[in-house]
Amino acid sequence: MGGRDELEPIEQASRDALAALQLQRLQKSVHAAYQGIPHYKKKFAAAGVHPGDLKSLSDIAKLPFTTKEDLRQNYPFGMFAVPMADIVRVHASSGTTGRPTVVGYTQNDIAAWAQLMARSIRAAGGRSTDKIHNAYGYGLFTGGLGAHYGGEYLGATVIPVSGGFTERQVQLIVDFRPDIIMVTPSYMLAIADEFERQGFVAAKDCSLRIGIFGAEPWTDSMRDEIERRMGLQALDHYGLSELIGPGVAQECPDSRGGLTLWEDHFYPEIIDPQTGRVLPDGEPGELVLTSLTKEAMPVVRYRTRDLTRLLPPARRPMRRIERIKGRSDDMLIIRGVNLFPSQIEAVLGRETALAPHYVLEVRRPHALDELDVLVEMRPELSGKLGADDIDGLALRAQHLIKSYVGLTATVRVLEPGTIERSQGKAKRVLDRRPKA
Repeated sequence: MGGRDELEPIEQASRDALAALQLQRLQKSVHAAYQGIPHYKKKFAAAGVHPGDLKSLSDIAKLPFTTKEDLRQNYPFGMFAVPMADIVRVHASSGTTGRPTVVGYTQNDIAAWAQLMARSIRAAGGRSTDKIHNAYGYGLFTGGLGAHYGGEYLGATVIPVSGGFTERQVQLIVDFRPDIIMVTPSYMLAIADEFERQGFVAAKDCSLRIGIFGAEPWTDSMRDEIERRMGLQALDHYGLSELIGPGVAQECPDSRGGLTLWEDHFYPEIIDPQTGRVLPDGEPGELVLTSLTKEAMPVVRYRTRDLTRLLPPARRPMRRIERIKGRSDDMLIIRGVNLFPSQIEAVLGRETALAPHYVLEVRRPHALDELDVLVEMRPELSGKLGADDIDGLALRAQHLIKSYVGLTATVRVLEPGTIERSQGKAKRVLDRRPKA
C-alpha cells in the first residue's frame, strides 16, 4: 500500500464547510440511532424531542445525554443500530467497575477508524516511511488494534509488540530501531526504567523520534520526564472506546497543549458537570461527544466525564481540546477538598528527587478521611539517602501538596521499583475507606 502523507481535503476546508458537513452527518446519525436503537427512541420520547427537531448544530442541546450506565444497562448488544450480520468486530472495556461497555463496528466503521488513526499519526509527525512500535494492548481493548490499523493505513511499518515483557520491548526498540512508539505514558516510563537497567542511555541509544501517548491523563512534568529520558517528542492522543477507540483527537507538534479533535467524525460540547448546561468555547467543563459517522453504534451526546475545554483551531479548521485534566467521576473528595490524582502528580513533579511513580491511598480510620501519598525516590538516590534525608524529602513533598492543593497529606518516600508498574492504564488510587 502506498503512503498517505498528505492532508485530507477536510483538513484544509473552511470552518463553514466543516459546520455544514457536521450538520448533515449529525442529522443522519441521530436519525439512525432513533430508528435502530430502542433505548434512544424511549429516551427521546421521555425528553419530548425527535430527530426532526435538529435544524441547526445548536439544537443538539435539546437531545438527552448518554452515559456509561446506559451502555451497561443495554449490555451486551442493545446499543447496536444494525443487525449482528453487519457487525464485523466487537470490542469491550475491562468492566472493572461493573459490566463492560461493548462496542460494535461495521466494515465501514473499521475503515473510518483506520483512516482517523492514520490521520492522527500523520498529524503527530509520522510518515509512511516510519516504523511504529505499537505497545498498546491487543484484544478487547481498542488501543492495540486501533493503532495497528492506523499505522498500516498510513503505509508505515507496524511492529505489533503489545504490552508487557518490558525487557523484550527494549530489545526490539534497540534492534528494530523504530521511529514512533505508541503506548500509555505510564508504561513508557517503565520502558525508560528498563533501558537504564540494561545500561543504555535512551536519549542517545534510542532511535525513537515521536511518542504518541494516550489512554490515561498525564501531566506536563511526566511529558518533560519522558522527553528528557527518551530523547523523543512526547505528544498526547485522545480516544475512548464508547465512540470508536483511539482516533478522536491528536496533539500536533506545532500546537502543543491542545489536541485537534476530528470534528468531521465527532461533534464536541463542553458542559457544566453538575447542571448539564452547555458552556461556551474556552470555559472548562466536561467533554460531551456525539458520533457523526459511526454505523454500528451511533452515540448521542455521550458524557465522557473527561474535564477539558474547547480551544480555537490551529492549522486545521477543527477545534482543539485542552489536554485532559482529570475526570468528573474519579474526583476524590477528601475533607471537603476536591482532588484529582493529576493534581498530586503535577505537584510531585516539582520535587526533582522524586520519580513519577506514585499511588494515592485514601483511608478513614476514624471520622475523617486521610490521604497517604506513596512515591518513589529517583533511582540514582537509592542507597545514598539516610533516614533523615528521606524524612526531609517527604516533608518537602507534603508542604508542596498543602501549598498547591490545599490538602494535608502524609507522604511516604519509597525505594525505586516498590510501586507496581502498569502495562496499560496506571492505577493511581487505592480507596480503602469503608463502603457505605
